[in-house]
Amino acid sequence: MKTLLTSCFIGAGVLLAASSGASAQDCKISVGSVLSITGSMAAIGSAIGDAGKLAVDHFNAAGGVAGCQVNYILRDDQGSPNVGVDAAKTLVEIEKVPILLGAIQSGVSLPILTSVTVPAKVTQISCCSSAPSFTALAEEGGTGGYWFRTLPTDRPQAGVLATIAAERGYKKVAIIHVNSDYGVSLAARFRDDVQKLGAEVTDMVAYNQEQASYRAEVNAALQGEPDALFLVAFPADGATVAREWISFGGSRNLILSNALRADEFVESVGAQYLTEAYGIDNAQVEGESVEAFNASWKETKGSDPNGPGLHTMYDAAAVALLAMEQAGKPDGTAIRDNVRKVTGGEGEPVYPGVEGFKKAKALIAEGKPIRYVGATGPITFDANGDVTGPYLIYGVKDGELATLDRWDKARVGAALEKLQ
Repeated sequence: MKTLLTSCFIGAGVLLAASSGASAQDCKISVGSVLSITGSMAAIGSAIGDAGKLAVDHFNAAGGVAGCQVNYILRDDQGSPNVGVDAAKTLVEIEKVPILLGAIQSGVSLPILTSVTVPAKVTQISCCSSAPSFTALAEEGGTGGYWFRTLPTDRPQAGVLATIAAERGYKKVAIIHVNSDYGVSLAARFRDDVQKLGAEVTDMVAYNQEQASYRAEVNAALQGEPDALFLVAFPADGATVAREWISFGGSRNLILSNALRADEFVESVGAQYLTEAYGIDNAQVEGESVEAFNASWKETKGSDPNGPGLHTMYDAAAVALLAMEQAGKPDGTAIRDNVRKVTGGEGEPVYPGVEGFKKAKALIAEGKPIRYVGATGPITFDANGDVTGPYLIYGVKDGELATLDRWDKARVGAALEKLQ
């Protein structure tokens, strides 16, 4: 395998200089992905996996990485940290992947990072893990620089949601959250922020995933007679909680986390019960790069990219492949060192899609700098591998998920400043 990859990259310059019709690509590079395809995340995990595959397909159609085709290997973590770590070990130790995309849940991404990818010097890019623990770990030097994520942290999410709750006049808010790094951290952030804005948090109730019923948790959260509920959950379990909350007389003033922006959640709860609900998700700026991804997704899937993690997963895969192209070899450390060379900066803008990747490859071959402007818009990673970005406020309108408002970076920053 090493000999094959080495010979592939020795011949990369020749292949890049040749016409795109050169079809004798007999080398492959594997890129690994660990996502939740079954379990409570199944409703969104499969679609997120498809977004990663779409980026790989686009790159392969553009000529692959330095002339070698990319083999996208997706493994299911089943929403379990132990399963996720085992899947990651297989990808790293047996498949020899230099890049790992994922996971979705912070509680799965973190043990993969600390026990698999960092020790193996494999670059890990997550589409969806927003817990602040990664930032703290990076600041302590624990990630070795091998960690990146294309989704902003949960700090601004909590601040925006709390600000809207205050604007809507909610005075007593209960919180039900998944018992994971994601749920615990986002719930705690929201509690602190909404209390600063004058509301009372009547109770914080954690739940464990994949239970048949959450009646005990719902009844506990109802004791303080709250006028709103902040629900931090994934679609399957979140729908069960929401149905039971409403059936026991809970307020329909629901505040929803980003993972609940899924058609499956709305259909399972019933759109008629969610007319007063609002939630938050990472937004995309307007522009050619976003439109390029949206059009490609619709052409491939037959529907608009309506759901969490699709744009950010495409960008995670695209950044990984562009960094590998810039590095000129499938080596985790070299990829790590080139991620920021293909994002941010003043290079020539390149967009999602086959033509965008062809342009990127040609510029890299000529030794010219590039700047990937992705499905989420411009991407700049800070020293900890974090990004910032705008947000959208979603809800249900005319029986379907809809964008109710957009918050740009300036508006988010102003809200957070008030919460200092």
